Amino acid sequence: MARKDVIDGIRNEEGIALALPLLKQRFGERFQTGQSFRDQHSHTTTYLPSQRPDGVVFAESSEDVREVVRICAPHRVPVVPFGTGSSLEGQVNAPCGGISIDFSRMNRILSVNAEDLDCTVEPGVTREDLNTYLRDTGLFFPIDPGANASLGGMTATRASGTNAVRYGTMKDNVLALTVVTADGEEIRTAQRARKSSAGYDLTRLFVGSEGTLGVITSITLRLQGIPAKISGGVVAFPTLEDACNAVIMTIQMGIPVARIELLDEMQIRACNAYSKLSYAERPTLFVEFHGTEETVALQAEQFGEIAAEFGGGEFAYTANAEERNQLWKARHNAYWASRALAPELAALSTDVCVPISRLAECVAATQADIREQGFLAPIVGHAGDGNFHVLLLFNDKDAADVEKAEAFLERLNGRALAMEGTCTGEHGIGQGKISYLEQELGSALPTMRAIKAGLDPDNIFNPGKIFRL
Repeated sequence: MARKDVIDGIRNEEGIALALPLLKQRFGERFQTGQSFRDQHSHTTTYLPSQRPDGVVFAESSEDVREVVRICAPHRVPVVPFGTGSSLEGQVNAPCGGISIDFSRMNRILSVNAEDLDCTVEPGVTREDLNTYLRDTGLFFPIDPGANASLGGMTATRASGTNAVRYGTMKDNVLALTVVTADGEEIRTAQRARKSSAGYDLTRLFVGSEGTLGVITSITLRLQGIPAKISGGVVAFPTLEDACNAVIMTIQMGIPVARIELLDEMQIRACNAYSKLSYAERPTLFVEFHGTEETVALQAEQFGEIAAEFGGGEFAYTANAEERNQLWKARHNAYWASRALAPELAALSTDVCVPISRLAECVAATQADIREQGFLAPIVGHAGDGNFHVLLLFNDKDAADVEKAEAFLERLNGRALAMEGTCTGEHGIGQGKISYLEQELGSALPTMRAIKAGLDPDNIFNPGKIFRL
């Protein structure tokens, strides 16, 4: 990410002045313009500066969303969707001012079709809330980014997580959407059928669009059966390359691993201190298997043999739910564990993704860069799909340290792109990765901009995200 891409756009002062009283008249106390509300709806979870909206509407229905767009669109007032605010690339900032639509009250689960393994939810439902609701049905929703994000935000950023190696990402698990478009009307992108050849794939177009093409008002999701048996374990390796080679062999052998996470030495040290664990401070894989009692045992045995082939230590394997939950709680607390290494420093979380055959090379080169620069920067990766995260700790009050951090990010993204990877596996572009998107898909950007212009000709939907203002 780069601060240089977080710029203030041109504000439509006249249009904003006309829209604010109309929104107050329509929504009353559900429309707030106080600075504390505006601050809460512009914060970023990185060091990128905040850019406040001019007001916040707490939507309670799709009709509310349509009304906001119908008021804002004629006056060319920007509309910025807001889920839980956990996005990492400035997606909720309002560089041109405008109106933030808060979806926390649109948190209803509209339907669950257990026989068809799908459900429809409003965008403010969080992934944890959905899985709590589904527990008695024997179903679950598998996509699990580290934060308890809203499903609308996860759809908008094409989120992923630790289960992606088996269950895919949001693009694989969204069946249909309803979306409010720039004319204030609501469209449905598909039906509930598992496949369709009917027209353009509008669902995939809106998944990952980061609120720049329309405002999502409902999501139909693919569900999975809760496995009869879940087992998991931990194994440490002599080197990072050994760990990555074990991952590659596991995938190539067709072992249906559900999760396979890579933690480098610094991340293990942080997790040990934060979660009161005692793992060896070496490159480590956390793994999990889903299936029946017989299949998970077989998969664990096969993985243990592969790990041993690449010098792995004892494979600490368990089917005990409490022990397994402790393992994955430590993994999901990796962010806070890393922050605890130096609480006085700012934290910058970034991600890149490369073909898994290049993962060891990319992570090793990144570790060497970190050591050379003297940074504290633990690495954790969704190793099964080549995606890894660096949490860079640095002094954001020191201009020289900020410049050094951004130079590191430039090299990290350049390294991933040179290996035929991507500048983001799951965080999205937002504001912070605009420059890297231009490097990655420069020749495709005019086509993307044409789609944006066709669906949002006045650029009211989340301006300044994905494309440079």
